[in-house]
Formats: sequence, structure tokens, C-alpha cells
Amino acid sequence: MPQAQARSVLPVVLLGCGGVGRHLLRHIVSCRPLHANQVRPRFIAPPPLSPPRFGGALVTRTVHANRFRWQGVAIRVVGVADSSSLLVADDVRTSGLDDALLTDLCAAKSAGSPLSSLLSRGHCQVFNKPEAMGKVIDAATMLGRTTGLVLVDCSATNDTVALLTDAVSHGCCVVLANKKPLTCAYEDYEKLTSHFRQIRFESTVGAGLPVIASVTRIIASGDPISRIVGSLSGTLGYVMSELEDGKRFSEVVKTAKSLGYTEPDPRDDLSGMDVARKALILARLLGQQISMENINVESLYPSELGSEVMSTTDFLESGLAQLDERIEERVKAASLRGNVLRYVCVISDTGCQVGLQEVPKDSALGRLRGSDNVVEIYSRCYESSPLVIQGAGAGNDTTAAGVLADIIDLQDLFRLA
Repeated sequence: MPQAQARSVLPVVLLGCGGVGRHLLRHIVSCRPLHANQVRPRFIAPPPLSPPRFGGALVTRTVHANRFRWQGVAIRVVGVADSSSLLVADDVRTSGLDDALLTDLCAAKSAGSPLSSLLSRGHCQVFNKPEAMGKVIDAATMLGRTTGLVLVDCSATNDTVALLTDAVSHGCCVVLANKKPLTCAYEDYEKLTSHFRQIRFESTVGAGLPVIASVTRIIASGDPISRIVGSLSGTLGYVMSELEDGKRFSEVVKTAKSLGYTEPDPRDDLSGMDVARKALILARLLGQQISMENINVESLYPSELGSEVMSTTDFLESGLAQLDERIEERVKAASLRGNVLRYVCVISDTGCQVGLQEVPKDSALGRLRGSDNVVEIYSRCYESSPLVIQGAGAGNDTTAAGVLADIIDLQDLFRLA
């Protein structure tokens, strides 16, 4: 059967081809049949054992065929940049990098090869920095006012802020997995988000979990959000839940590192700064005009055990054990009150705090085990029973899936082919 022609084409430039970026490219290639389908895929849900009841009213489930609508979308990857160069299609106005080249690109970057190693494939060019970023701006200027362009930032750098802001001003859309552009100086944040309809950043908080979407929908409904409480670090969620079993803090952190849950230096997780960045994104989404220095962040290690004082090896071998007694005392004190310890962010009208907090054992946060993320959203409608979002909140695959969903969500802003 011949492939249906796409009704809308989304040109994409990817910034960052590390783990998340490579997974995203693989997702784009593997999902082409789904996105190109102009007929909504059939979705048949199994009937419930008994009709559910909500608020005392009987609710019957109606299952509709052709439930999802994709409208024949084609994602055209016109460029991919890493930290030193940009691989771009010969003519970004009419063509993109083909799927075979994208697949080879993922393999090359996984093996540590430069983007220039793909030049022999033809129909593409490579530009090195600083010229590379100029070429991205050229593409944004050319496509932003005509076909449109999506800049997807899967890097981990602050250096993309000016580029993204410039692209938005030229009519381009932006999708972020990188948190740093949203946690920069507030005036830069305002410029970047000045055209809010053109930006998506679901994967910056909770990977693929619908945290940002839920918050924005509640705000749009006129339901004021009074508080958000979240366990937004899979690493610290795992560590805190393991402590309930009587294990020593140093032992749990070392196990988490061996499982690949922590950064190479676990202090990057234990500092709480990654959670603080996510909290800042949520606080700004609620309208708070704050910056990182306004957030009270509790680090799980003192400055005398910091990276400026001792190496990662010394911290793992001798520094971690110095924290065991203090953490054990807090775990026991919480248990005596029927609570457990969780490392959470709390965002409310009075400010934003990040650190250890006691929560009831039977709460959503208290029941958390393993590396899942949990977010509780309190509002007028969800005051006594908060909206709870839980699931895998980390991982390259999960994050990349969230980024792809954000790209597809922009399809209505692009002209039909």
C-alpha cells in the first residue's frame, strides 16, 4: 500500500545528541507509520467488570473507534548538533536527513565518533562551532516565517538560551528536555516564554509524566493552585525508600550508584540542585517571579564533603559514612511519629523549599518505592484530595518519548502541506 502523503511537515533541528537525543531520533524513525497515518488508529478498550461510579452517578463507558487523530504528520529532521558541530541537510527548505543517516548517526555518536564521520553519506554538510550556531540561526530565520521550525534542546548546557530566544522571536517553536534555559535569569526566561504557545517543556519535570500539562490545564480552567509537593528525583526517591528497611545511608547510595541511578559523582544528586531546578520551573509556571537563589535547598552533605574539598573516590570511601548517623536519627524520629522521610520540593504562595520532609506512611509520597516520581497538586478542586501523578520520572527512553509527544503536540501550528 503506498504511503499517504503527510498533511503537515514539522522541520526539526536537534541540539544535543547524547542519550536523550539519540533515543529521540530512534523514536522519530520508528514512529513514522504511526504519525503518517491519516486515519485515526482504532482503540478498543476492554469492558470493565462492572460499570464504574463517580460521585454516586452511574457512568457507562463508550468506546470509540478511530479515537486518536494524527492528521498525517511528518517530522523532517533537517539538522543535528552536538557540543562541537552541526550536521545539516543540503537544503533545509525542501529536504531533511534521511532515516538511514539518522540511524547511522545514533550509532556513530554512541561509538564516540564525530558528526563529520557521516559526511561521506552525501546530501549533508557539517559546520563547526562557532559557525554552527550561526547556521542554526540562519535556518530559524529562513524557516520560522515560512514553513516553521522546531528547535529541540536535549543538551545539558546554558549556552542555548540566546539561540532559543532568538529562534522564538523569528516564529520558531521550541521543545525542551534541557532544564537550564528555563532556570536562567528571570528576564531571559520571560523572553524565552513570551510566546508560550510556541514552547513545550514537559520532559523537564518528571521525564514523560504529564506534570506540566496537568498544571497548565488546571491554571487554564481558572482553578487556582495553592501548593505542589513532589518527589522529583528518582535517585533520591530510591535512597529514601530504601532507608525505611533499616539500611545505612552510605550503603544505599553506593547501591544506587552501582545500579546506575546516580550521576558519576553522587553529590550531584545529593546536593538537591536538580530537584531545585525542577521546582523553579514549576514555581515560575505558577507565576512566581523567582530565581534559584530564592529557593531554600537542603543538601544531604555538608560543604566540608564537597567536590572542592575531596575527590569522588574519597567521598565514596570515607565521606559518605560520616552522614550515616545523622540520617539514621532523622529516619528513626520520623518513624516514631508514624511518618517516613522523603526528599521533596514544596511550592506554595509562601515560597519554594527543597529538602527532607516527613510525610505520612499512607500518603502517595509515603508509599513511594524505588525510583518513581510522585507529584501532588493541590487546588480549590483538589484541596482535600490532591491530583496525584506517579510513574517513571527518569531515563533516556522515557524522557525522549515525552519530547516526541511535545513535538507532535505542536502540529496545529504548522501549515498543511
